Amino acid sequence: MSESAEPILASDAIVHPYSKKKVRLAVSLFYFGQGLCFASWASRIPDLKSALQLSDAQLGSILLALPLGQLLTMPVSGRLTTIFGSKRMLTIGAPLYALALTNLALANTGWQLALFLFMFGITGNLCNIALNTQGVAGESYYGKPIMTSFHGAWSVGGFSGALVGLLMTSLHASPYLHFCIIALLAFVHIGINYRYLLEAKKPVQQEKPKLFTRPQGVLIQLGIIGFCSMATEGAMFDWSGVYFKEIVKAPHALVILGYTSFMIMMATGRFLGDKVIAAYGRKRLLQVSGVVISSGMLLSVVFPYLIPATIGFMMVGVGVSGIVPMVYSIAGNNTKVAPGIALAMVSGVSYFGFLMGPPLIGYISALSSLRYSYAVIGCFGICISLIVAKVKAIR
Repeated sequence: MSESAEPILASDAIVHPYSKKKVRLAVSLFYFGQGLCFASWASRIPDLKSALQLSDAQLGSILLALPLGQLLTMPVSGRLTTIFGSKRMLTIGAPLYALALTNLALANTGWQLALFLFMFGITGNLCNIALNTQGVAGESYYGKPIMTSFHGAWSVGGFSGALVGLLMTSLHASPYLHFCIIALLAFVHIGINYRYLLEAKKPVQQEKPKLFTRPQGVLIQLGIIGFCSMATEGAMFDWSGVYFKEIVKAPHALVILGYTSFMIMMATGRFLGDKVIAAYGRKRLLQVSGVVISSGMLLSVVFPYLIPATIGFMMVGVGVSGIVPMVYSIAGNNTKVAPGIALAMVSGVSYFGFLMGPPLIGYISALSSLRYSYAVIGCFGICISLIVAKVKAIR
């Protein structure tokens, strides 16, 4: 790792009694667990919608409670992680996240579901900041880039959660039983693996810490890069099926092909990304990733047919796969701001992209067409490449 990681993580870390492989596996399993919990909730949204007799508009409004809880907790979660350490926050936050998942199935009205989603968002963000701080520490402890593989574990957890949700639905298991099983698995995993997490010493404070820290320019730039990437991800998550149905005119059985191909290549890119980073560096890979995103979007827009659109979506998946992990790794190794606070700042800006991407697609589509919407999203890739070229902190 670069020397910039040493003042906060490498040189100050407490000597760890366990092997690097055990640490890496444990951190990966925490990423997997968070992805599993989130996908489990997402897989049962249709069932909860029917059970509560919610309209599309009502559900759309209720779903905003989750990201609202995440966004409002950003400054607090970064500060708590800095004060108490990522290991302690993660061992507290992960069980709370699993419990918050089970509460979602207990909602009897729309306002109750919104309240439980708000809590789910709060606990999820506490886990997210602590987990990515732990990921940065694990990468430093391991001695080479492994951050993208951690996010790959989250993607695998998401796949697994979707498959388990499909199984539970086919078995007619209630959402509460389903979520309780997932929570039980989470508790077992946390009980086994928490001991392998890294615990770093607190950085020396020269003055009394402030509740809010003015963001550095480089962190804002990193946040904008993350914003562009997550806006693209959000557009692909929410609109890829609609694009293949309405623009590509794919057969009914193949409507999900675009989303599936994107997700598979994103997960694959995350597991292969660390070796590419070690060989070529983050700066070059980020610039190439931006070009690949724009090229994939352009291909699917200019040639809206099954094969070229699928290839285009695969390219977008590869392009976005390593951007957020690399941005988080760079932010977490910032020597002027504690890792938890730096990650909260970058995550806050980045997550706005995830929120704004899907609505932006809808607004542009209403004014013109869905093809033009995807063309606009494709411009984000070029923005990533241009911004990366100007950020000196990226090497």
